[in-house]
Amino acid sequence: MNEIKNVVLVHGAFADGSGWRGVYDKLTGLGYRVTIVQNPLTSLEDDVAATTRALDRQDGPTILVGHSWGGTVITEAGVHPKVAGLVYVSALAPDAGETTAQQYEGFAATPDFVIDVVEDGFGFLNHDKFKAGFAADTSDADAAFLRDSQVPINMAVFATPVKNAAWRDKPTWAVIAADDKSFDQAMLQHMAKRAGAEITNVPASHALFITQAGVVADVIVKAAQNAGSAR
Repeated sequence: MNEIKNVVLVHGAFADGSGWRGVYDKLTGLGYRVTIVQNPLTSLEDDVAATTRALDRQDGPTILVGHSWGGTVITEAGVHPKVAGLVYVSALAPDAGETTAQQYEGFAATPDFVIDVVEDGFGFLNHDKFKAGFAADTSDADAAFLRDSQVPINMAVFATPVKNAAWRDKPTWAVIAADDKSFDQAMLQHMAKRAGAEITNVPASHALFITQAGVVADVIVKAAQNAGSAR
């Protein structure tokens, strides 16, 4: 089977698609057709719809990539017939019938990752803790820009169960940030292993989709080269 040439990138909570720029530049430079989803972060259904909209526009088999909350989104949206493989980037990977919140049960707390919830139920990452909790290996200037441009998420999404777990049927890869302060390391490893993912560990913060764009892109290339035969 020929190498897959389509890639769809799905960002997580508190971020937008622009953080994928380094991954996008590397992949497009190698000839991949890359589409970046802009999640509204208003509900799981809305984010899955945004991702499905992007998948519908692909002209063939596609590698679907999710960072953080984007992992829950690709777990549900990844059953799309054009999806040939999944890449989880320090990402959540619930099973069918599970909520995102359930993934945290039994794992250590992350004191540097502080969410401030406002009256309408949307959450922002705490201003003072943002760099430590989300982007410790970025420059102060980049962390400040990420903090001040963050997209709030409807906190109700974490209690919404997924109906499908695409990783049960699609070949799966995972890139895990070894210095992630947003999720307990054991939790990330557990989810990736349960999904049967081929795991790549990288020294990075939760913002590894930015700071380790080269490694993330390399794993996506590996998925594109192997997903067809892995199926």
